[in-house]
Amino acid sequence: MYTLITIIHILACLTLILVVLLQAGKGANMGAAFGGSSQTVFGSSGAGTFLGKMTAVVAVVFMLTSLTLAYSVGKRGPSLMDRAPAPVSREAAPAAPANAPQAADQPAAAPEAKP
Repeated sequence: MYTLITIIHILACLTLILVVLLQAGKGANMGAAFGGSSQTVFGSSGAGTFLGKMTAVVAVVFMLTSLTLAYSVGKRGPSLMDRAPAPVSREAAPAAPANAPQAADQPAAAPEAKP
C-alpha cells in the first residue's frame, strides 16, 4: 500500500509540474507557438479554465498523498535516528586497563653506539 501511494505521489508531482508549465502567463499568447489563437489550443473554453481545473485536481491529489505518506511514516515506528547509538563524549571515555603497559611513563632507550 505504501508503495502504491508513493507511485501515485510521484505521478502527481510530475503532472503538477507539467500542468503548471503549460499554463500561459498573463498576456502570453500560448497558441502562437502552435500556429493558432490561444482560444483554440485547449478547446473552445480556452486554456485558462481547463488547465486551472486540472491544476486544482492534481494539487488536491498531491496534498492528500503527502498527508497519507506522512501519517504512514509516523505509524511505522522509530526512525533511524531513534535507533542510533548515543555518541560518546570525551569525558565519558573508558579508562585504560590497569595491566596495560604504559609507554609514556618509561624513558626511551638510547641507541647503542657501535665502535
